[in-house]
Amino acid sequence: MIDVVAMGELLIDFTPGGTNSKGMKIFTQNPGGAPANVLAMNTRLGGKTAFIGKVGQDAFGMFLWEVLKGKGIDTSGLVFDPATPTTLAFVHLDEKGDRSFSFYRSPGADQMLTPKEVALHLIDNCGVFHFGSVSLTHDPCRSAVFYAAEYAKKQCKLVSFDPNIRLMLWEDAEDARAQIERAIKYADILKVSEEEMAFLTGTQDLDTGSKRLLDKGAALVLVSLGEQGAYYRNHSSSGHVPAYPVNTVDTTGAGDAFIGAFLWKNKGMMREELAFMNPVQLKQMVRFANAAGAMTTTGSGAIPAMPDLEQIQSFMREKEDVLSCRQ
Repeated sequence: MIDVVAMGELLIDFTPGGTNSKGMKIFTQNPGGAPANVLAMNTRLGGKTAFIGKVGQDAFGMFLWEVLKGKGIDTSGLVFDPATPTTLAFVHLDEKGDRSFSFYRSPGADQMLTPKEVALHLIDNCGVFHFGSVSLTHDPCRSAVFYAAEYAKKQCKLVSFDPNIRLMLWEDAEDARAQIERAIKYADILKVSEEEMAFLTGTQDLDTGSKRLLDKGAALVLVSLGEQGAYYRNHSSSGHVPAYPVNTVDTTGAGDAFIGAFLWKNKGMMREELAFMNPVQLKQMVRFANAAGAMTTTGSGAIPAMPDLEQIQSFMREKEDVLSCRQ
């Protein structure tokens, strides 16, 4: 049994790596792509995971395949495209470690996955099917993702959706909104950033925005708030869980680590359990996810910076001991 199957983009993140002797920026090759990041975090915690997607039949694609295999992620759903190169993204960091991206994807191999290439046997054997919106920007991958999401729902799998909006990849914002709205209808767990909540609901108010998203059909809505923590809402409660303070180096992959850790915590749960979960238990799960996300920001790159279970538990004990001493 596979705990989580994720589908979507798998690409190279070139992250800042200092400067050379002439003062020119150096970029370091890192594995990236939100769905793969989610799986890497879940696997790091002991989960069994599998990836569905496409990379180029090039050196970058082989590198990504080797990384996934090395992390223990099932790659039987990974397809190699001999004609289209692996997608590349250059990460730019500001003084706070917040990132922006420049994509080289016109097209990229991740866009070229077709419905016929979707490894349905992986979905048959999973507990959770997870996807994002980057793979919805263009066909044929858009059709492939909706085909897989529809199949997962028919197989009564728990469906997790993180829009992870990158508007520069879309032809226009209204198309992005329309496709994401369509995808939300499949979601049992919907994870958004504060900015994505505002884009989708027209409000920055967490209480109002999260309720509007829940009303679209999810059992649970999670709003990641960066250094402010996270907000949750299901059908019986809502609330805010503060973040753990850390010295942030690079925020790349923090939201992916958050949802990857949360999906590990909710292993085996059904939709109704999430919809009406005891708020104390739900807060503990969000707190654990916050810790995973926070720790990921203390290193460079997404997957290389993700902590394991022992590190997260030790981190949470240490931080809570410090907070207790201050009270």
